[in-house]
Amino acid sequence: MLSRYSLFGLWPLLYRWKSWLLGAGLLALVVSAVVSLLLPNEYASTAVFIPSNPEAIDPDRTLAEGGRLDPGARAEDIDRVLTIGQSQPVAEELIRRFDLYKHYKAGKPGNDEADNYVLYEFMSNLSLVHNERDAIELTFLDTDKQLAARLANAMVGLIDSINQQLTVENRRKVLDLQRTRYTYLNKSFQTTQQEILKARRHYGIYGLEEESRYLAREVIRVEAALRQAEGSGATAATVAGLRRALRGLTEAKTGNRFNLESYAQGLDSVQMLEIRMKDLANRMATARGEYESADIALKSRISSLYIVQPALPATRKARPIRWLIVLGSVAVTLGLSVVLIGVLEWYRAPQPLAQAA
Repeated sequence: MLSRYSLFGLWPLLYRWKSWLLGAGLLALVVSAVVSLLLPNEYASTAVFIPSNPEAIDPDRTLAEGGRLDPGARAEDIDRVLTIGQSQPVAEELIRRFDLYKHYKAGKPGNDEADNYVLYEFMSNLSLVHNERDAIELTFLDTDKQLAARLANAMVGLIDSINQQLTVENRRKVLDLQRTRYTYLNKSFQTTQQEILKARRHYGIYGLEEESRYLAREVIRVEAALRQAEGSGATAATVAGLRRALRGLTEAKTGNRFNLESYAQGLDSVQMLEIRMKDLANRMATARGEYESADIALKSRISSLYIVQPALPATRKARPIRWLIVLGSVAVTLGLSVVLIGVLEWYRAPQPLAQAA
């Protein structure tokens, strides 16, 4: 009995049911052909890009290294970009931007069923694949070939923007720190300038090249005149005048603007303040340069993705493959029909034979 239902034993059985099998096959052929013809054509647009290492697109580093950009992608860079691309915020942004509620005829936003339907349709039409060449292929399917291309390119741009935003916040904090540092140095520089000016006024040191020479020459001249007056028997008034003049050149308490005591006392202070002001000027210039570089780096946007191929409108449909739908439907129908015929024949067989089997 087993041989009766073996592969070769099925032929007589199928022959007896040939009319039913032929009818089922023709029916499946007609129905699947009609259904496949009613299905809309869908077009696939693919963008190919390579994510970069965030350090490789750092503007400061790029300028320092002569503008060299390294397109090499690490495993973590690829995983990060894939995670961004498959995230719900990206999908929701593109759904809103391209008004896919209307395109998918899902109703108005805010309804749970409509939201879930549009999100499901969007994600089912999206494909993000890491290929064997360490590039990412982003493919989007849609009945509108132009929309599919525009949406794929927009998604690449959105992924790039979000990928850059991951480091922007840290850059902004660094910029704030550099601004604070420059402001502090600038304030210290101005304070030191005021201190130098006060010291010059107080000690009579204005930074003129002839100040020390003038004091030394005048002290020598007045002292020589005093000695000469004392030796030559000059009048007491002349000697007293020369002595007062000498004290005025050497002692600060006499009130002279230029005197050796004030000059010696204030010279060190002024020189120290000048050294500090020069140091502050250098540090302030460096801080200003770093702040400007950081500001430019924050405002500059170097793409974090290397676009190998932008998405273009497809020239041929991606699906449905109508002949495959028809062929598969007929094959499945005939297979199920054979199984059903075998079951019917089994139950129609005499009971003893069925038990023997």
